[in-house]
Amino acid sequence: MAKWLLIDGFNLAYRCFHAVPELTRADGFPTNALHGWVKSLWKLADQEKPDGTLVFFDLGGSQDRLLLLPEYKAQREEMPEALCKQIEPIKALTRAMGFVGIETDGVESDDLLASQAVALAAQGHEVLIVSSDKDFAQIVNNRIKILLPPPSANPKLGWRFRDEAGVLEKFGVPPAQIADYLALVGDTSDNIPGISGVGPKTAVKWLQQYHNIEGVIAHAAELTPERFREAVRDRAEDLRRNLKLTTLNLSLPTVAAEAPRIMAEELFALLEGWEMKSSLNEARGRYGRQPEFLF
Repeated sequence: MAKWLLIDGFNLAYRCFHAVPELTRADGFPTNALHGWVKSLWKLADQEKPDGTLVFFDLGGSQDRLLLLPEYKAQREEMPEALCKQIEPIKALTRAMGFVGIETDGVESDDLLASQAVALAAQGHEVLIVSSDKDFAQIVNNRIKILLPPPSANPKLGWRFRDEAGVLEKFGVPPAQIADYLALVGDTSDNIPGISGVGPKTAVKWLQQYHNIEGVIAHAAELTPERFREAVRDRAEDLRRNLKLTTLNLSLPTVAAEAPRIMAEELFALLEGWEMKSSLNEARGRYGRQPEFLF
């Protein structure tokens, strides 16, 4: 079976944008994210040697989740203009490098990626999800792992794997309980309100005792600390809604697991047009002998 890299596109693009010092083309067009993007994809390809790479991008919010909670992700700041300008060039570079880009209007890329990961794993493939998004912890299993980017505060740690044991160590619950855990504590990054005052330790204790959201609700009168009993009882429907928000949709269409093709000449032209000289030299060294070949 094959190894597949599934990349959370905006998650990585933001990291590249903030990690690379401000760079521009001669006309002032920003290129810092482009430089970081190309280098990151090559680093991942060299390190993991995947049989194929798929990159998932958002085109707009999740309509299903917005119907449940209109404030879903409403607190997020607009993408920086300099990064916004580089998104389409990032996608063009991605295609030319042989890394298939996937996006669907009105569907969150997290759900697209998760559906693809589960489908590939079911076919016997090994899957590495490149993202720092904690939502993906819920689908980690013996064939699906998370490949975490180097932390900004300590980049020397490099890329790190998170498997089932790593999920349990990080959150205190196994992958099967991650969605319930997030429903209880809330998720500030997605603007999902949990039960006020319920932190990770309390959520873990309840899930160890009662297994899931329905179990916690059913035993609301027995919960400790006692001060949460009324809140859980009164917000039972909010917790059920939260669980729908935090659970990844695994039933979306997927793409065929086929090895992509690198379009070397197109890549050279793009890198030259963006005045990315060092990356152009590296690309010619990597792909120069053959204008197009299987990855």
